Amino acid sequence: MSANLYSKENVKILAQLKELAPEQLKEFNEFNTAVFKEGTLTKKEKEIIAVAITHVTQCPYCIDAHTKSAKKAGATLEELAEAVFVTTAVEAGGTVTHSTHVHNAKNKEASDVLYARSNLKNLGQLGKFAAEGFKGYQAFSTSSTKSGKLSAKFKEIIAVAVANATQCPYCIDVHTKNAERQGATSEELAEAIMVTSAVRAGASYAHMANMIQSYQE
Repeated sequence: MSANLYSKENVKILAQLKELAPEQLKEFNEFNTAVFKEGTLTKKEKEIIAVAITHVTQCPYCIDAHTKSAKKAGATLEELAEAVFVTTAVEAGGTVTHSTHVHNAKNKEASDVLYARSNLKNLGQLGKFAAEGFKGYQAFSTSSTKSGKLSAKFKEIIAVAVANATQCPYCIDVHTKNAERQGATSEELAEAIMVTSAVRAGASYAHMANMIQSYQE
């Protein structure tokens, strides 16, 4: 067996799951197939979203597989790069918005509700105490979500998918509203979220190759 924990050859080990957990493997494969069927979102769009989500899960097997699937579905490298920059912006935004908890922690009069929408009004604290960095973040976030090779609408759909992957309630709220303003439908957002669900499951699935390898060494 390979000494490299992230060798592409490792995925061949997953064939053993047919004997180790046949029922679960069958249902996982059917789930994955259903999610990636052409729907309100095209196969290409779903694979672009999947590439964005693999950069949240940081699963190299998934990055490899979905990048190849996206390319096969017609996605360009420029489109994939823009999609992943949406991921980076939402990841940055999650950290920025969660800074409001630091403000609340220092305020003895703050509400006991940790995740109130009104917390976002305290984002100005970062602008006050780290003005240059906060300004840079704002410019980067704006650049990452504006129309380019991908439309602003589709980028916000990606952002909603990413926000559900990072499980940041502020990001989910902000980007869902942004997506609706751009004309995204409930069906489009639902399908994007299901891609997130499948890719997150896929990361755990793919890493079972490492588990099996470690057990059998």
